[in-house]
Amino acid sequence: MTVLPDEGFTLAAEFPGATREQWQRLVEGVLRKAGADVSGEEAEAALATRLQDGIATRPLYTAEDGAPDPGLPGFPPYLRGARPEGNAVQGWDIRQRHADPSPKRANEAILADLENGVTSLWLAVGPAGIPVDALPAALEGVYLDLAAVALDPGAEALPAAEALFALLDAKETGRDEARGTLGADPLGELARTGEEPFTAAEAAALAARCLRERPGLRALVADGLPYHEAGASPAQELGCALATGVAYLRALSEAGLPLRDAFAQLEFRYAAGADQFLTIATLRAARRLWARVAEAAGAPAAAAAQRQHAVTSPVMMTRRDPWVNMLRTTVATLGAGVGGADAVTVLPFDDALGLPDPFARRIARNTSSVLLAEAHLGRVVDPAGGSWYVERLTEDLARAAWAWFQEIERAGGQAAALDSGLIGERIAATWERRAEDLAHRREPITGVSEFPDAGERELVREPAPARPGGGLPRVRRDQAFEALRARSDAHLAATGARPRAFLAALGRPAAHSARATFAANLLRAGGIEPVHDPVTVDAASAGNALAAAGTPVAVVCGSDALYAEHASDLARALKAAGAGRVLLAGRPGALRDGLQSAGVDEFVFAGGDAVAVLSSLLDSLGVA
Repeated sequence: MTVLPDEGFTLAAEFPGATREQWQRLVEGVLRKAGADVSGEEAEAALATRLQDGIATRPLYTAEDGAPDPGLPGFPPYLRGARPEGNAVQGWDIRQRHADPSPKRANEAILADLENGVTSLWLAVGPAGIPVDALPAALEGVYLDLAAVALDPGAEALPAAEALFALLDAKETGRDEARGTLGADPLGELARTGEEPFTAAEAAALAARCLRERPGLRALVADGLPYHEAGASPAQELGCALATGVAYLRALSEAGLPLRDAFAQLEFRYAAGADQFLTIATLRAARRLWARVAEAAGAPAAAAAQRQHAVTSPVMMTRRDPWVNMLRTTVATLGAGVGGADAVTVLPFDDALGLPDPFARRIARNTSSVLLAEAHLGRVVDPAGGSWYVERLTEDLARAAWAWFQEIERAGGQAAALDSGLIGERIAATWERRAEDLAHRREPITGVSEFPDAGERELVREPAPARPGGGLPRVRRDQAFEALRARSDAHLAATGARPRAFLAALGRPAAHSARATFAANLLRAGGIEPVHDPVTVDAASAGNALAAAGTPVAVVCGSDALYAEHASDLARALKAAGAGRVLLAGRPGALRDGLQSAGVDEFVFAGGDAVAVLSSLLDSLGVA
């Protein structure tokens, strides 16, 4: 056995050290080949990715980009985790959601989940889920001393809590054995519905009862999902959840609860998205922010560890090609686990379509099981810790969220900021900017705006109970493209065929295939069937090909060289043959005026407004 000398062992000691400036010079050379004349820091900035909240991620991070000391796992500021052991002992709590209003079916699904890896239940109770008086039937056969129950009761929080207390008594569950959350969130309901069904003082009284009778139960939830589902950025979601938590702390203190008990009565809920690093940073930043609140309030350090429930983002779930949602939720769950969430709910892949079937629930619960039991994700505490990228992103996100939280506080707190419209207006502006990115496909949606499956068979599910509205809107990333596809579906139902567009391709496949593929992908995203037959046309054959395709819309596809030589003649021939709209795949460039005078109505290219183009094409095709 060879023992290394005491002077140490330095990895890569034989190689000369590289500087940031050397790396920047290499980047300059690559960018110049792409036509960008930049140097130094400008070259590095050209590769940055702009996120929401004024945050940019850089292409390179070094020790120079470090953030403040994150501390140790299980200690303030809890940035690296709420517990020293993280999820290494038992993994995170696998919390499955149930909202079937049929108590019998809900009970069957609940028991199946508990027998197959789920460790706690998240129950929608009230009009949007299981009726309050049916809670005993839905939980028949469930050992409430083993399985924690988290209620999502909406406006029915007080009667739902009474029902759960009564059920715990009926099942003779020990005083200290019951675990879970009653889900009281009056400010969350104010955000969702525009009305506050009960007061924070009533929720505080419920918390006091929990401490007296069932100390393992938490009464209140500071839920970030109402803001996330309205289109909020990560920092806006964090700031709103933080302001909600502070409002509840005030109510709990006014009710006479000691600070330690008040902090213990709160759970926070956040969305986990398909950007794994942003999810990791969001959960880490949330713990740091809450620890700062606890410090300012004078709470004991041990009370400042935030209890987190992460839910895979409803906004990212698509109705078309829903199978891709399995991949989205897997990445989101990975981010939530690495970020240190205490409980994780994986929404079934068919969540956007209605009530999930048994297969969808099985895949949802097994997502966490695979990551824990087979990928061993819980065995490393704060695996992202020490990454300069994650630490910097966490710091930037925490600062942006704190600034938004302070703005809410200056406006009078969360309730006042909701009533005044401050929160709604700011979130609406954020969503408007994001919707523009989605329309231009700068934020692609696989299976919807990119690579849509034109021949997919519709997946039908029983409708889920309608959730109450009236407050902040609910948005989805796919909504603009879904509206286009719905128009196409209606046309198919009425006529027996989808709207069509003819791909008028110039030259050999090697010359036109890239743009023809782009055009076909774009058309399918709007439910328009591309017709690429024959493979190649010219001015002489275009008229007959257009007539055979049976459509007044044509998209010219080819190389720049072929456009310069043949596109004008082809456009004129298509117009003469009755084409009402002629589009050309590619940026206008120097040929714009000549091609437009020849009959090209519009140019379609990567980064263009796909939603506007597709909507106008459906109009041209007579699709109502």
